[in-house]
Amino acid sequence: MRTLFTLVLLLLGGGVLAEGRVHEFTLGNGMRVIVKEDHRAPIAVSQVWYKVGASYEPDGITGVSHLLEHMMFKGTQAHPPGEFSRIVAANGGEENAFTGSDYTAYYQTLSSDRLEIAFELEADRMRNLTLLEEEFLKEVEVVKEERRLRTEDSPTSLTYEQFSAVAYRSLPYANPVIGWMNDLENMSVEDLRRWYRLWYAPNNATLVVVGDVEPRQVLELAERHFGPLAPEPVPPLKPLIEPPQRGMIRTQVRVPAKEPYLVMGYKTPVLASADAAWEPYALEMLASILDGGASARLSRNLVRGHELAASAGASYSAFRRLPGMLLLDATPARGVEVGRLETALRGEIERLREELVEPEELERVKAQVVAEQVYDLDSVYYQAMQIGILETVGLDWRLIDDYPQRIKSVTPEQVRAVARKYLTDEQLTVAELVPLPLPGAARAGERSVVEARHDG
Repeated sequence: MRTLFTLVLLLLGGGVLAEGRVHEFTLGNGMRVIVKEDHRAPIAVSQVWYKVGASYEPDGITGVSHLLEHMMFKGTQAHPPGEFSRIVAANGGEENAFTGSDYTAYYQTLSSDRLEIAFELEADRMRNLTLLEEEFLKEVEVVKEERRLRTEDSPTSLTYEQFSAVAYRSLPYANPVIGWMNDLENMSVEDLRRWYRLWYAPNNATLVVVGDVEPRQVLELAERHFGPLAPEPVPPLKPLIEPPQRGMIRTQVRVPAKEPYLVMGYKTPVLASADAAWEPYALEMLASILDGGASARLSRNLVRGHELAASAGASYSAFRRLPGMLLLDATPARGVEVGRLETALRGEIERLREELVEPEELERVKAQVVAEQVYDLDSVYYQAMQIGILETVGLDWRLIDDYPQRIKSVTPEQVRAVARKYLTDEQLTVAELVPLPLPGAARAGERSVVEARHDG
């Protein structure tokens, strides 16, 4: 396995990720078009990314971006409710959408000779959504039920939601993507109409196409379908920063649950806010040292070694619009107190603050991190995803090609430096799930929030 990872790194050093040519265009109305050729199979993925998500929402209408995503499938004058999905399916394609904190995106995967169908449909609903009252009233109930099932009836998800709400003092990441229930209960169709008019415009969108396509033909199709759409004045974004945290924050969530659960988060920068360009990559390496598979430290030391945790994870993302956190979460093993598990997790952090990572361990983790990106980029969908995310959060898609070299350049000293600088008690928030007795049968199948928290 180590030989395979080493080979992957050597190949990436030669620019394998950049092999597919990327072409950039801007339509007259301001819409960005990015096309990447991948001729291995006669398919193409089309994604339209809007620069709007939960972190754009003011108090009182949290969840409006996600609810509008649902309503985008509910019809225009040209295509009544359900017609969009029926047409895509009839042409052998698949389609869906997702909402995050920093973006909302819609995609179709089709045979590359059917790409125009996706453009025609997306261009129509970009400006011509009907937003009927009766459809809204049905869909808001669907979203409220989704919130009940995925958050309010899931102790770990509820704990993570409360954790975020107390961890952020200023940044809008304190609000859940699905919205607070009170806001959903008081949402009106007019709220959606205003949000739609405000943000769903060609000059606030990026079209990403990856697959067996010819870039000039894609541009011609984009100009034919999206080009006639009028731009709109998009509200300028105010700069947002999180005020300095002056000490550790703790919170408890007491709900019926099978077992305790722990979430810990340290305030960290992202690429757009870091003091030095290498810091976010060192933080990515640090998170992968802790949770990069069965041989990573949390699994090796806490799950298998000392048997303190039934599960434990860590995550961090450098590619967000606003600063976030390096997260740890864990479920204690049977009979282990949460306080003892927290001490063990903080001990792993302290070890990273005090000791240099051994070069052999660091090289193994580097190889694994980059190999995972190689596997992701084998998919046209994930190639488009990476381009779309970077462009929509205000970064450059070329960072995809820079990523392997940036990871390879991280040193043990840099990992220790970011641990010492950012992973301090003053920047730590801790949330504990304190289980109350379950009514009736025990519930099974709880997912780790480190795996599930980004679901749209």
